[in-house]
Amino acid sequence: MSDTAVSQYAKECRSTIIPALRYRDCHAAIAWLTRAFGFVAQAVYDGPDGTVAHAQLTFGNGMIMVGSASNGGPYAELTTQPEAIGGKSTVGICLVVSDAAAMYEMAKAAGAKITGELAEMDYGGKAFGCQDLEGYVWSIGEYDPWS
Repeated sequence: MSDTAVSQYAKECRSTIIPALRYRDCHAAIAWLTRAFGFVAQAVYDGPDGTVAHAQLTFGNGMIMVGSASNGGPYAELTTQPEAIGGKSTVGICLVVSDAAAMYEMAKAAGAKITGELAEMDYGGKAFGCQDLEGYVWSIGEYDPWS
């Protein structure tokens, strides 16, 4: 497979893979992700009782979708919070940034739990690891796998 191969099923759009996360306090998570990582709240749709039915947060040309963990439905039956499984996460999220050192300082200032100190990577650029306010695992670095 060549490095320019594209799935015949991929839609032509800005981002064809969008992680979805559920937070116990989704409004707090949106504020935290904005402060700690520089996400922009593109759309936030409130649900009942102070919950978030659905929100879209952008980061450059990428996006994550978030919602309240208390939202029901079939998706809720298949997911859990890191807190419910001993603080572990079943997926990691990677952010490609232009300045990992600045992002590291922002994340620390926002209270991120640093899981890997800022370091120069063998494969290029600086990177660090952290957990967000509800325990999701993030890898943040300057390495661009597309270049």
